[in-house]
Amino acid sequence: MLNIIWISFFLAAFFTALFKLIFLHDQQVFAHLMEAMFSLSKSAFEISLGLTGILALWLGIMRIGELSGFIQLLTQSLTPLFSRLMPDVPKGHPALGAIVMNISANALGLDNAATPLGIKAMKELQTLNPNPETASNAQILFLVINTSGVTLFPVTIFTYRAQLGAANPTDVFIPILIATYMSTLTGLLAVAFVQKINLLDKVVMAYVGGFTLMVGSILAYFSGLTQQQMLEQSAAVSNIILFSLVIAFIFGAVYKGINAYDAFIEGAREGFHTAVTIIPYLVAMLVAIGVFRASGALDLLADLARAVVHFFRLDDRFIDALPTALIKPFSGSGARAMMIDTMKTHGADSFAGRLASIVQGSTETTFYVLAIYFGAVGIKNIRHAAACGIIADFGGIIAAILVGYWFFG
Repeated sequence: MLNIIWISFFLAAFFTALFKLIFLHDQQVFAHLMEAMFSLSKSAFEISLGLTGILALWLGIMRIGELSGFIQLLTQSLTPLFSRLMPDVPKGHPALGAIVMNISANALGLDNAATPLGIKAMKELQTLNPNPETASNAQILFLVINTSGVTLFPVTIFTYRAQLGAANPTDVFIPILIATYMSTLTGLLAVAFVQKINLLDKVVMAYVGGFTLMVGSILAYFSGLTQQQMLEQSAAVSNIILFSLVIAFIFGAVYKGINAYDAFIEGAREGFHTAVTIIPYLVAMLVAIGVFRASGALDLLADLARAVVHFFRLDDRFIDALPTALIKPFSGSGARAMMIDTMKTHGADSFAGRLASIVQGSTETTFYVLAIYFGAVGIKNIRHAAACGIIADFGGIIAAILVGYWFFG
C-alpha cells in the first residue's frame, strides 16, 4: 500500500506539471519540482538529525517505564474487561495476556514492543479459531481496538512538534486523548453492534463508564473556560500529567530495584538508532509529498474540498490538515510525513499544524495493521474487520476536527 501511495504522489505531480506546462504555459513548473526534491531531501535529513536528542530522551524514559512494570500494571487492570468482551476466549488463555499487553504497549507509545505482542496475540487467538482462514469475532475485535489507536503517551508527535518549533509541543495532549478515546469507543460500538456483544454487562459498563466519566470530566472542565484559558490550562495540565508519569516511572524503577539510569541509557541508544533509521523513510515520503505540493496537485485537491465545504457554508481551515487524515488508514509513515509537511508549510503552532497532530494521534494505520496481523496467521476472509476499522477511523477523525476547533479554533 505504501508503495502505491508513494508512486501515486510522483505520477500525480508529473501529470499535473505536464498539464500546467502544455495548457497553462507554466515554464517554471518542472523547475519547482526539482527544487522541491532537493530542498525536501535536505529538510528530511535535518529533521531526522534534530530528532536524535529528543527521541533519545523519550525512548529512554519509556524504557524506564517498561522495565518498572507499568505494562504489567495496565495488563492486570484491563484483563477483566477483555475477558468479557471476548467470551469465546477461555479465562486464563495466553491470548488474553498478549492482547492486553499489546494494547498497554500501544497506549504507552511503545511501538517496538506493541507489534510483536500484537502478532503473538493474533497467533494465540488463531489457536481458538475453528475456521483458520476466516477471522474470528475475537480477532476482529482485537484488531479494531488496536487500529483505533488508544494513545496515552504520543511521544512521536511531541517529538516532531518540538523539532519543528512548537512553543509548547505537548499542548495537543488533551485533544489527542479525547480524539483517540472517541475513535476507540466508535470502533467498540461498531464491532459490538455486528457481533451482538453485551455492552450492558456490569464489568463492561464499569470500565466503559469509568473511561467515559474521565473524558467527560475533562470536557466539562474545559467547556467552562475561555479559549485563551483553555490553551493555557490544557498546556499546563498536559505538562503536569506527562512529567508526573515520568516521576511515576522512576519511582516504579526504584521500588523494583531497577537501575533507572542504566535503563534510560539503554532506551536512549534505541532513540539514536531510531533517528538514524528513519532518515531514508522520511526522505522518501517528504520528497514525494513535496513534489506533489510543488506541482499544484495538492492545492487542486484542497480547492475542490474547499468548494464542497463552502457549498455547505462551513469553515474550511480543517482542509489543510485533511491529507493527514486521508492517508492515515493506509500508511503510518505517509501520514507522519504529511503531518510534518503541514507543520513545515503552515507552522507547528498554526491551526492546521495542531489539527494534523491531533489527527495523527487519534487513530492507527488500519490497513497496515490488518495486513500485518491477519497476514501473520493466514487469514483470508476478514469479514467485517475493515469496515469496523474504517468506522473507528472516521469517528476519530471527526472527533479530532471538532476538538481541534474547540481548543485551537
